[in-house]
Amino acid sequence: MTLFRQLSFATASLLIAAPALASDNDHFKGQPADTLEQAVSNFSEYNQKLENVLAGDLTPETMNEVHQLTYTLENALEKLDDEIDDLADTLEHVHKASERADTDTVRSAGEQYLNNSRKIIK
Repeated sequence: MTLFRQLSFATASLLIAAPALASDNDHFKGQPADTLEQAVSNFSEYNQKLENVLAGDLTPETMNEVHQLTYTLENALEKLDDEIDDLADTLEHVHKASERADTDTVRSAGEQYLNNSRKIIK
């Protein structure tokens, strides 16, 4: 392929992809992750979507799709990060209560920890 044809192809590809990328950057927010359950669901679903896209050719259109998918994945990861921090705090509460033989706190905080952690993994 001549240099002129390569440049023409590259320019055409950019012209096709650029408007979609520019408009998505301005308004695309991804799916929300307001709850732990929603974050886990979106994380699972959008990881599968990303895996499917990556299994094919990475065209300008699929690059735009990856770009959009990452917004939802970032939202899910941010919520998961917050929830993991909360889980760590709850577990520390259980740990310290166990050192004091505080059975009521160990039971209640332990159950809270297990309930929330099972939303992430069983």
